[in-house]
Amino acid sequence: MEQPKLESMRLKNFKAFADVEINHLPKFAVFVGANGAGKSTIFSVFGFLKDALNGNVNTALSKLGGSRGLREIRSRGRDNEPIEIELKFKEGSDSPLITYFLSINETAAGFAYVEKEQLKYRRGSKGQPWLFLNFANGEGDAVENELDRVKDPKDLQRERQTLKAKDILAVKGLAQFEKFPAVKTLGNLIENWHVSDFHITHARQYQDAGYAAHLSREGENLSLVIQYLYQNHRTVFDRIRENLKNRIPGIDNIDAKTTEEGKVLLKFQDAAFAEPFLSKFVSDGTMKMLAYLVLLYDPAPYPLLCVEEPENQLYHSLLAELAEEFRAYAHRGNQVFVSTHSPDFLNAVELDEVFWLEKVKGYTQVRRAGEVPQIRAYMENGDKMGYLWEQGFFAGVAP
Repeated sequence: MEQPKLESMRLKNFKAFADVEINHLPKFAVFVGANGAGKSTIFSVFGFLKDALNGNVNTALSKLGGSRGLREIRSRGRDNEPIEIELKFKEGSDSPLITYFLSINETAAGFAYVEKEQLKYRRGSKGQPWLFLNFANGEGDAVENELDRVKDPKDLQRERQTLKAKDILAVKGLAQFEKFPAVKTLGNLIENWHVSDFHITHARQYQDAGYAAHLSREGENLSLVIQYLYQNHRTVFDRIRENLKNRIPGIDNIDAKTTEEGKVLLKFQDAAFAEPFLSKFVSDGTMKMLAYLVLLYDPAPYPLLCVEEPENQLYHSLLAELAEEFRAYAHRGNQVFVSTHSPDFLNAVELDEVFWLEKVKGYTQVRRAGEVPQIRAYMENGDKMGYLWEQGFFAGVAP
Protein backbone atom coordinates (compact mmCIF):
# COMPACT_ATOMS: atom_id res chain seq x y z
CA MET A 1 0.00 0.00 0.00
CA GLU A 2 1.36 3.41 -1.02
CA GLN A 3 2.10 5.73 1.91
CA PRO A 4 2.10 9.56 2.06
CA LYS A 5 5.41 10.93 0.74
CA LEU A 6 7.26 14.00 1.96
CA GLU A 7 8.25 16.04 -1.11
CA SER A 8 10.10 18.93 0.53
CA MET A 9 10.73 20.67 3.83
CA ARG A 10 11.74 24.20 4.78
CA LEU A 11 13.15 25.25 8.13
CA LYS A 12 13.63 28.82 9.30
CA ASN A 13 15.26 29.89 12.57
CA PHE A 14 15.34 26.24 13.70
CA LYS A 15 18.69 25.60 15.43
CA ALA A 16 21.46 25.63 12.78
CA PHE A 17 18.96 26.15 9.95
CA ALA A 18 18.49 29.91 9.60
CA ASP A 19 16.59 29.46 6.34
CA VAL A 20 16.92 26.21 4.41
CA GLU A 21 14.69 24.43 1.92
CA ILE A 22 15.25 20.80 0.90
CA ASN A 23 13.37 20.03 -2.31
CA HIS A 24 12.64 16.91 -4.38
CA LEU A 25 13.11 14.51 -1.50
CA PRO A 26 13.42 10.97 -2.85
CA LYS A 27 11.93 7.86 -1.28
CA PHE A 28 15.41 7.00 0.02
CA ALA A 29 17.44 10.02 1.16
CA VAL A 30 20.90 10.00 2.75
CA PHE A 31 22.28 12.97 4.70
CA VAL A 32 25.98 13.50 5.33
CA GLY A 33 27.74 16.28 7.16
CA ALA A 34 30.29 17.14 9.82
CA ASN A 35 29.40 16.81 13.49
CA GLY A 36 27.18 19.72 14.47
CA ALA A 37 26.06 20.42 10.92
CA GLY A 38 22.46 19.50 11.68
CA LYS A 39 21.82 15.93 10.50
CA SER A 40 20.12 15.00 13.77
CA THR A 41 18.25 18.32 13.75
CA ILE A 42 16.46 17.35 10.54
CA PHE A 43 15.22 14.20 12.24
CA SER A 44 14.34 16.08 15.44
CA VAL A 45 11.82 18.18 13.49
CA PHE A 46 9.67 15.08 13.05
CA GLY A 47 9.93 14.19 16.72
CA PHE A 48 9.03 17.75 17.67
CA LEU A 49 5.89 17.77 15.50
CA LYS A 50 4.85 14.38 16.85
CA ASP A 51 5.26 15.59 20.46
CA ALA A 52 3.37 18.80 19.66
CA LEU A 53 0.54 16.81 18.10
CA ASN A 54 0.31 14.49 21.09
CA GLY A 55 0.58 17.33 23.64
CA ASN A 56 1.23 20.97 22.83
CA VAL A 57 3.97 23.21 21.50
CA ASN A 58 5.44 24.07 24.90
CA THR A 59 5.81 20.46 26.03
CA ALA A 60 7.36 19.55 22.66
CA LEU A 61 9.84 22.43 22.94
CA SER A 62 10.81 21.41 26.47
CA LYS A 63 11.64 17.90 25.23
CA LEU A 64 13.70 19.32 22.41
CA GLY A 65 15.44 22.21 24.11
CA GLY A 66 15.12 21.81 27.85
CA SER A 67 13.92 24.50 30.22
CA ARG A 68 14.66 27.40 27.85
CA GLY A 69 12.12 26.14 25.30
CA LEU A 70 11.91 28.22 22.13
CA ARG A 71 14.95 30.30 23.05
CA GLU A 72 17.12 27.20 22.91
CA ILE A 73 15.67 26.04 19.58
CA ARG A 74 15.72 29.38 17.76
CA SER A 75 18.80 30.01 15.59
CA ARG A 76 21.53 32.10 17.19
CA GLY A 77 21.23 35.79 16.39
CA ARG A 78 17.56 35.47 15.42
CA ASP A 79 16.10 36.82 18.67
CA ASN A 80 12.37 37.59 18.66
CA GLU A 81 11.86 35.88 15.29
CA PRO A 82 9.49 32.89 15.02
CA ILE A 83 10.64 29.44 14.05
CA GLU A 84 8.99 28.19 10.89
CA ILE A 85 8.44 24.69 9.55
CA GLU A 86 6.95 23.98 6.14
CA LEU A 87 6.29 20.50 4.81
CA LYS A 88 5.03 19.59 1.37
CA PHE A 89 3.69 16.09 0.88
CA LYS A 90 1.38 13.92 -1.22
CA GLU A 91 -1.07 11.25 -0.13
CA GLY A 92 -0.02 9.17 -3.16
CA SER A 93 2.08 9.54 -6.30
CA ASP A 94 -0.92 10.85 -8.29
CA SER A 95 -2.41 12.94 -5.47
CA PRO A 96 -2.41 16.75 -5.18
CA LEU A 97 0.41 18.48 -3.34
CA ILE A 98 -0.44 19.47 0.26
CA THR A 99 1.55 22.17 2.08
CA TYR A 100 1.64 22.45 5.87
CA PHE A 101 3.07 25.65 7.38
CA LEU A 102 3.71 26.27 11.07
CA SER A 103 5.06 29.41 12.72
CA ILE A 104 5.81 29.43 16.46
CA ASN A 105 6.69 32.50 18.50
CA GLU A 106 6.74 33.38 22.19
CA THR A 107 5.40 36.03 24.53
CA ALA A 108 7.60 38.31 26.62
CA ALA A 109 7.09 35.86 29.50
CA GLY A 110 8.54 33.02 27.42
CA PHE A 111 5.26 31.20 26.61
CA ALA A 112 5.40 29.67 23.14
CA TYR A 113 2.29 29.87 20.98
CA VAL A 114 1.22 29.02 17.43
CA GLU A 115 1.48 32.30 15.57
CA LYS A 116 0.24 30.81 12.30
CA GLU A 117 -0.79 27.36 11.08
CA GLN A 118 -1.94 26.68 7.52
CA LEU A 119 -2.71 23.73 5.30
CA LYS A 120 -2.87 24.34 1.56
CA TYR A 121 -4.14 21.93 -1.04
CA ARG A 122 -3.07 22.20 -4.70
CA ARG A 123 -5.63 20.64 -7.06
CA GLY A 124 -3.55 20.84 -10.23
CA SER A 125 -0.18 21.93 -11.56
CA LYS A 126 -1.37 25.49 -12.17
CA GLY A 127 -3.14 28.14 -10.16
CA GLN A 128 -3.07 29.08 -6.50
CA PRO A 129 -3.44 26.29 -3.91
CA TRP A 130 -6.64 26.20 -1.87
CA LEU A 131 -6.30 27.29 1.74
CA PHE A 132 -7.79 24.35 3.59
CA LEU A 133 -6.87 25.26 7.17
CA ASN A 134 -5.99 28.72 8.45
CA PHE A 135 -5.35 29.39 12.15
CA ALA A 136 -3.58 32.13 14.07
CA ASN A 137 -3.27 32.68 17.82
CA GLY A 138 -5.71 29.90 18.66
CA GLU A 139 -8.50 30.83 16.22
CA GLY A 140 -9.27 30.00 12.62
CA ASP A 141 -11.26 27.92 10.19
CA ALA A 142 -11.02 24.70 8.20
CA VAL A 143 -12.74 23.45 5.05
CA GLU A 144 -15.17 20.61 5.74
CA ASN A 145 -16.09 19.69 2.13
CA GLU A 146 -14.84 16.53 0.47
CA LEU A 147 -12.30 18.25 -1.75
CA ASP A 148 -12.56 15.84 -4.66
CA ARG A 149 -16.18 16.96 -5.13
CA VAL A 150 -15.41 20.70 -5.20
CA LYS A 151 -14.49 22.32 -8.52
CA ASP A 152 -14.53 26.00 -7.55
CA PRO A 153 -12.81 27.41 -4.42
CA LYS A 154 -15.87 29.65 -3.91
CA ASP A 155 -17.84 26.49 -3.03
CA LEU A 156 -15.56 25.60 -0.12
CA GLN A 157 -17.47 25.40 3.16
CA ARG A 158 -15.49 26.67 6.14
CA GLU A 159 -16.09 25.92 9.79
CA ARG A 160 -14.87 28.41 12.39
CA GLN A 161 -13.09 26.98 15.43
CA THR A 162 -11.45 28.32 18.60
CA LEU A 163 -8.80 26.22 20.31
CA LYS A 164 -8.76 25.93 24.10
CA ALA A 165 -5.13 27.15 24.20
CA LYS A 166 -2.85 29.03 21.81
CA ASP A 167 -0.06 26.47 22.04
CA ILE A 168 -2.20 23.63 20.62
CA LEU A 169 -1.92 22.62 16.98
CA ALA A 170 -5.20 22.94 15.09
CA VAL A 171 -4.44 19.69 13.25
CA LYS A 172 -4.47 17.87 16.60
CA GLY A 173 -8.21 18.22 17.02
CA LEU A 174 -9.32 18.34 13.41
CA ALA A 175 -7.35 15.22 12.46
CA GLN A 176 -9.85 13.17 14.48
CA PHE A 177 -12.72 13.99 12.11
CA GLU A 178 -13.38 12.29 8.76
CA LYS A 179 -14.82 15.53 7.35
CA PHE A 180 -11.33 17.09 7.35
CA PRO A 181 -9.54 14.58 5.06
CA ALA A 182 -6.39 16.60 4.29
CA VAL A 183 -5.88 17.34 7.99
CA LYS A 184 -6.40 13.67 8.79
CA THR A 185 -3.71 12.67 6.27
CA LEU A 186 -1.22 15.08 7.83
CA GLY A 187 -2.08 13.89 11.32
CA ASN A 188 -1.57 10.26 10.31
CA LEU A 189 1.76 11.11 8.69
CA ILE A 190 3.05 12.90 11.80
CA GLU A 191 1.72 10.27 14.21
CA ASN A 192 3.24 7.38 12.29
CA TRP A 193 6.71 8.53 11.27
CA HIS A 194 9.49 7.01 13.34
CA VAL A 195 13.05 7.95 14.29
CA SER A 196 15.36 5.03 15.13
CA ASP A 197 18.42 5.56 17.32
CA PHE A 198 19.18 1.92 18.12
CA HIS A 199 21.26 1.16 21.24
CA ILE A 200 22.68 -2.36 21.33
CA THR A 201 23.12 -2.39 25.12
CA HIS A 202 19.42 -1.64 25.55
CA ALA A 203 18.42 -4.40 23.14
CA ARG A 204 20.43 -6.99 25.09
CA GLN A 205 18.46 -6.36 28.28
CA TYR A 206 15.93 -8.95 29.38
CA GLN A 207 12.35 -7.76 29.04
CA ASP A 208 9.36 -8.52 31.20
CA ALA A 209 6.81 -10.57 29.27
CA GLY A 210 4.42 -8.27 27.45
CA TYR A 211 3.19 -7.02 24.08
CA ALA A 212 5.19 -5.02 21.52
CA ALA A 213 4.22 -4.92 17.84
CA HIS A 214 6.80 -2.30 16.78
CA LEU A 215 10.45 -1.71 17.60
CA SER A 216 10.97 1.26 19.93
CA ARG A 217 13.31 4.17 19.16
CA GLU A 218 16.27 2.65 21.09
CA GLY A 219 15.34 -0.99 20.50
CA GLU A 220 15.01 -2.17 24.10
CA ASN A 221 11.89 -4.19 23.21
CA LEU A 222 13.55 -6.21 20.43
CA SER A 223 12.88 -9.60 22.05
CA LEU A 224 9.19 -8.75 22.55
CA VAL A 225 8.81 -7.75 18.89
CA ILE A 226 10.52 -10.95 17.73
CA GLN A 227 8.09 -12.93 19.86
CA TYR A 228 5.13 -10.95 18.50
CA LEU A 229 6.20 -11.53 14.89
CA TYR A 230 6.71 -15.26 15.46
CA GLN A 231 3.25 -15.63 16.99
CA ASN A 232 1.27 -13.27 14.74
CA HIS A 233 3.19 -12.77 11.47
CA ARG A 234 5.07 -15.98 10.80
CA THR A 235 5.74 -15.14 7.15
CA VAL A 236 7.41 -11.87 8.12
CA PHE A 237 9.38 -13.59 10.89
CA ASP A 238 10.64 -16.24 8.44
CA ARG A 239 11.71 -13.55 5.97
CA ILE A 240 13.67 -11.71 8.66
CA ARG A 241 15.31 -14.94 9.80
CA GLU A 242 16.32 -15.93 6.26
CA ASN A 243 17.74 -12.48 5.52
CA LEU A 244 19.73 -12.56 8.75
CA LYS A 245 21.07 -16.05 7.93
CA ASN A 246 22.19 -14.85 4.50
CA ARG A 247 24.05 -11.88 5.97
CA ILE A 248 25.54 -13.26 9.19
CA PRO A 249 27.53 -16.50 8.77
CA GLY A 250 26.70 -19.14 11.37
CA ILE A 251 23.30 -17.80 12.44
CA ASP A 252 20.72 -20.50 11.70
CA ASN A 253 17.72 -19.40 13.77
CA ILE A 254 16.40 -16.79 16.22
CA ASP A 255 13.83 -17.22 18.94
CA ALA A 256 12.30 -15.42 21.91
CA LYS A 257 11.53 -17.55 24.96
CA THR A 258 9.63 -16.60 28.12
CA THR A 259 11.21 -17.91 31.34
CA GLU A 260 9.37 -19.10 34.44
CA GLU A 261 10.22 -15.72 35.99
CA GLY A 262 8.31 -13.91 33.22
CA LYS A 263 11.35 -12.62 31.34
CA VAL A 264 11.59 -12.75 27.55
CA LEU A 265 15.03 -13.88 26.36
CA LEU A 266 16.29 -13.52 22.81
CA LYS A 267 18.17 -16.64 21.68
CA PHE A 268 20.24 -17.46 18.61
CA GLN A 269 21.06 -20.83 17.07
CA ASP A 270 24.41 -21.51 15.43
CA ALA A 271 24.19 -24.34 12.93
CA ALA A 272 27.43 -25.83 14.32
CA PHE A 273 26.05 -26.26 17.85
CA ALA A 274 23.09 -28.10 19.36
CA GLU A 275 22.23 -25.57 22.05
CA PRO A 276 21.11 -21.96 21.33
CA PHE A 277 22.88 -19.06 23.03
CA LEU A 278 21.63 -15.80 24.54
CA SER A 279 21.78 -12.39 22.88
CA LYS A 280 24.52 -11.23 25.26
CA PHE A 281 26.91 -13.64 23.49
CA VAL A 282 26.02 -12.38 20.00
CA SER A 283 28.11 -9.78 18.18
CA ASP A 284 27.04 -6.16 18.08
CA GLY A 285 26.73 -6.34 14.31
CA THR A 286 24.35 -9.30 14.47
CA MET A 287 22.11 -7.50 16.95
CA LYS A 288 22.05 -4.35 14.88
CA MET A 289 21.35 -6.10 11.58
CA LEU A 290 18.51 -8.00 13.23
CA ALA A 291 17.03 -4.77 14.60
CA TYR A 292 17.09 -3.08 11.19
CA LEU A 293 15.50 -6.07 9.51
CA VAL A 294 12.73 -5.98 12.14
CA LEU A 295 12.22 -2.28 11.39
CA LEU A 296 12.25 -2.66 7.63
CA TYR A 297 9.92 -5.66 7.49
CA ASP A 298 7.38 -4.35 9.98
CA PRO A 299 3.93 -5.63 8.88
CA ALA A 300 2.58 -2.08 9.45
CA PRO A 301 5.48 -0.02 8.05
CA TYR A 302 6.08 3.62 8.90
CA PRO A 303 5.33 6.13 6.14
CA LEU A 304 8.63 7.83 7.03
CA LEU A 305 11.45 6.02 8.83
CA CYS A 306 14.52 7.98 9.98
CA VAL A 307 17.68 6.09 10.96
CA GLU A 308 20.72 7.73 12.52
CA GLU A 309 24.18 6.40 11.61
CA PRO A 310 23.29 2.75 10.94
CA GLU A 311 26.93 1.89 10.23
CA ASN A 312 27.98 1.86 13.89
CA GLN A 313 28.99 -1.66 15.03
CA LEU A 314 28.34 -3.11 11.57
CA TYR A 315 31.12 -4.72 9.55
CA HIS A 316 31.82 -2.62 6.47
CA SER A 317 30.95 -5.44 4.04
CA LEU A 318 27.37 -5.45 5.39
CA LEU A 319 26.73 -1.76 4.70
CA ALA A 320 26.06 -2.15 0.98
CA GLU A 321 23.48 -4.84 1.74
CA LEU A 322 21.91 -2.66 4.42
CA ALA A 323 21.64 0.21 1.94
CA GLU A 324 19.83 -2.14 -0.43
CA GLU A 325 17.42 -3.11 2.35
CA PHE A 326 16.64 0.58 2.95
CA ARG A 327 16.09 1.11 -0.77
CA ALA A 328 13.81 -1.93 -0.94
CA TYR A 329 11.78 -0.49 1.95
CA ALA A 330 11.35 2.69 -0.11
CA HIS A 331 10.39 0.72 -3.22
CA ARG A 332 7.63 -0.98 -1.24
CA GLY A 333 5.93 2.41 -0.98
CA ASN A 334 7.49 3.92 2.14
CA GLN A 335 10.12 6.62 2.69
CA VAL A 336 13.38 6.36 4.60
CA PHE A 337 15.95 9.00 5.63
CA VAL A 338 19.40 7.96 6.82
CA SER A 339 22.27 9.98 8.30
CA THR A 340 25.76 8.54 7.93
CA HIS A 341 29.48 9.10 8.40
CA SER A 342 30.45 5.98 6.46
CA PRO A 343 32.12 6.07 3.01
CA ASP A 344 31.31 2.35 2.68
CA PHE A 345 27.61 3.03 3.12
CA LEU A 346 27.80 5.94 0.65
CA ASN A 347 29.43 3.69 -1.93
CA ALA A 348 26.11 1.81 -2.14
CA VAL A 349 24.04 4.98 -2.54
CA GLU A 350 22.87 6.50 -5.82
CA LEU A 351 23.68 10.03 -6.92
CA ASP A 352 20.25 11.61 -6.46
CA GLU A 353 19.77 10.08 -3.02
CA VAL A 354 22.51 12.10 -1.28
CA PHE A 355 22.29 15.50 0.46
CA TRP A 356 25.17 17.10 2.31
CA LEU A 357 25.06 19.65 5.09
CA GLU A 358 27.70 22.36 5.34
CA LYS A 359 28.14 25.11 7.93
CA VAL A 360 28.61 28.54 6.32
CA LYS A 361 29.07 31.57 8.60
CA GLY A 362 27.50 29.74 11.51
CA TYR A 363 24.40 28.43 9.72
CA THR A 364 23.81 25.20 7.82
CA GLN A 365 23.23 24.97 4.10
CA VAL A 366 21.96 21.83 2.36
CA ARG A 367 23.19 20.79 -1.06
CA ARG A 368 22.18 17.91 -3.29
CA ALA A 369 25.09 15.86 -4.58
CA GLY A 370 23.44 15.37 -7.97
CA GLU A 371 23.37 19.12 -8.56
CA VAL A 372 27.19 19.38 -8.49
CA PRO A 373 28.41 18.85 -12.10
CA GLN A 374 31.81 17.49 -11.08
CA ILE A 375 30.34 14.85 -8.76
CA ARG A 376 27.72 13.88 -11.34
CA ALA A 377 30.40 13.50 -14.05
CA TYR A 378 32.56 11.25 -11.87
CA MET A 379 29.56 9.12 -10.89
CA GLU A 380 28.45 8.73 -14.51
CA ASN A 381 31.96 7.47 -15.29
CA GLY A 382 31.65 4.73 -12.67
CA ASP A 383 33.09 6.35 -9.56
CA LYS A 384 31.63 5.69 -6.11
CA MET A 385 30.05 8.29 -3.84
CA GLY A 386 32.02 7.26 -0.76
CA TYR A 387 35.34 7.48 -2.56
CA LEU A 388 34.48 10.99 -3.81
CA TRP A 389 33.61 12.00 -0.25
CA GLU A 390 36.96 10.70 1.02
CA GLN A 391 38.76 12.61 -1.74
CA GLY A 392 37.22 15.92 -0.59
CA PHE A 393 34.62 16.55 -3.30
CA PHE A 394 31.99 17.45 -0.68
CA ALA A 395 32.95 20.97 0.38
CA GLY A 396 33.05 21.49 4.13
CA VAL A 397 32.33 17.85 4.91
CA ALA A 398 35.07 15.40 5.88
CA PRO A 399 34.28 11.72 6.52
